[in-house]
Amino acid sequence: MTQELDIIVSGHLCLDLIPAMNHIPPEALLQAGRLLETGPMTISTGGSVSNTGLALNRLGVNVRLVSTVGDDLIGRVIVAFVKDRDPVLGETIRQKHGLPSSYTVVLSPQKSDRTFLHCPANNVTFGLEDVDFDLVARAKIFHLGYPPILPRLMANDGDELTAIFQKAHASGAVTSLDMSLPDPDGPAGRVNWRVLLEKTLPFVDIFLPSIEEILFMLRRVDFDRWHGAVLSHITQGYLRELADELLTMGVVIAGFKLGELGMYLQTGDDLSRLKKLGLDEAVWRNVEVYLPAFEVEVAGTTGAGDSAYAGFLTALLHRLPPEEALRFACAVGACNVEAPDATSGVRSFEETMQRLQAGWQARTHTLTA
Repeated sequence: MTQELDIIVSGHLCLDLIPAMNHIPPEALLQAGRLLETGPMTISTGGSVSNTGLALNRLGVNVRLVSTVGDDLIGRVIVAFVKDRDPVLGETIRQKHGLPSSYTVVLSPQKSDRTFLHCPANNVTFGLEDVDFDLVARAKIFHLGYPPILPRLMANDGDELTAIFQKAHASGAVTSLDMSLPDPDGPAGRVNWRVLLEKTLPFVDIFLPSIEEILFMLRRVDFDRWHGAVLSHITQGYLRELADELLTMGVVIAGFKLGELGMYLQTGDDLSRLKKLGLDEAVWRNVEVYLPAFEVEVAGTTGAGDSAYAGFLTALLHRLPPEEALRFACAVGACNVEAPDATSGVRSFEETMQRLQAGWQARTHTLTA
């Protein structure tokens, strides 16, 4: 009998190199010719496949990673790192001969958000043929991340991305899409994201981008006008309008990762596409939930959004009601930022629930109506 899987995570995979530099002020990086002494280097796998996939693994989910690496040292390190976590996770990562592997240098200076130096390498070639749809058909959820740094998935207004989700949807899996922030000066900055989403979202059931990502894609004027200070301008009403638009485009569950402000969630009225998850449709239908983030000592924000997304998908597998599912997602994201890398701060499902039940304090700073 073929074993059923919980989740397939596919898309972008790379190696993250994270020097310890929380003692270095951001302005020091702008001074040419200067030697800056850093702390130890944290090396881990990165990208959506790693960040979300390994977080799911830590949460006890039966997950498989479907992606590619090159045939160089970086590729071997990526596969070895994943297999060290769980040998079965490396079995579905395919090596592409003759290609270098993708890596990211993550700069997290003192009291500042991250800056990424990213080499796409083998991820430039990722496409429809790299997804094992026989495996997808065995899964409850198919999750794909980071189209803005997977060039083939952006080309021709997302034709290949749409084809992947159309085929995944036809397999019977619940489908989920995550994004990364497009580079305004790169190819992703020239994509017509509205058209891409209008083509793809009819085949996407769950869509939880960050607020910055969705503003870039659907509210570019606001994104540019607010000069990176997005969180100080948004209201719950603003998020409601955005989520309504995504639901109209075709998703069943829409929401936004709001960083230090927490998460927002809205659902539609037709939940039949989620039947594989066994959710209580009466409880999940036409719901709006906003929850603030938890109080936490931040060591690093790498992978925080991916971990929160993993937390939400895990909560769905455990059939938690909407508010509890979103609270669990916020909790997993908060655990993540207690470590400098993308996944080691994530705890098991049971440990995370115990922390919540012990009365973990939420932040007092929340959205306005």
